[in-house]
Amino acid sequence: MAKDSFLVGLIGSGIGPSLSPALHEREADRQGLRYLYRLIDIDRLGLPPHAVGDLVRAARDLGFDGLNITHPCKQLVMEHLDALAPQAEALGAVNTVVFEDGRATGHNTDVTGFAASFARGLPDVFLERVVQLGAGGAGAAVAHATLTLGAGKVTVVDALADRAEDLAAGLNRHFGAGRAAAVTPDRLAGLLAGADGVVHATPTGMAAHPGLPFAAELLHPGLWVAEVVYRPLETELLRTARATGCATLDGGGMAVFQAADAFRLFTGREPDAPRMLADIGELAGAVTAPK
Repeated sequence: MAKDSFLVGLIGSGIGPSLSPALHEREADRQGLRYLYRLIDIDRLGLPPHAVGDLVRAARDLGFDGLNITHPCKQLVMEHLDALAPQAEALGAVNTVVFEDGRATGHNTDVTGFAASFARGLPDVFLERVVQLGAGGAGAAVAHATLTLGAGKVTVVDALADRAEDLAAGLNRHFGAGRAAAVTPDRLAGLLAGADGVVHATPTGMAAHPGLPFAAELLHPGLWVAEVVYRPLETELLRTARATGCATLDGGGMAVFQAADAFRLFTGREPDAPRMLADIGELAGAVTAPK
């Protein structure tokens, strides 16, 4: 008989506001599953990020079916796993761990989540010259996704030059020389003037970090803008971009599709992504439709 009861969780720092429990549990309820999604917040537990290995082992011993992993543990968890899916290995980060037959396997659904959201929301845009702000964990995932979707070149901009250079080097190793570059923020104006689109993957625009990641006058109608932030769904960047005439994509789709991919890995059941998109619209505010 097919399994119908699941225990999963999320390990990370400051994860109290996460929408993952509600997204997963709502979909499970509709499929008639008993599904408990627990938050394992290292801040509340008083644990350092490198304790993720102990937490993963404890979860496996306690009978968890899987875990999501978020900041700051996505890289640290890798050495504590028995196997890595190819995408997670290429990216160097894990956001989903599946326990099966005593083994822990790491996956990355951030990459597939952003790719699915982008293909749905901005299906016909030009991808020859893409600028990306942010080279952290989310930035690495969306850069891989953008190149997987066929981008000609992704130029990564980050205040931490070493981080941007490391990401660009990894992308070039994986996708081929010349597919990625790293530059400092002082070159952003010139880059955006000649770009097809910009992917925003920094915390700016979140409720705790309001504002624009760059000057509004750098936007122009020929530019598409894709956002990773999803709380709020309508960031100041998206509002300003739409007013300028840019095609836009909010971060809700990535949040939903990465959750849907994780749900599939945990349960072996097919999630209803459109239904989950409606959920996030309700949970985080009305989803802004791509324009």
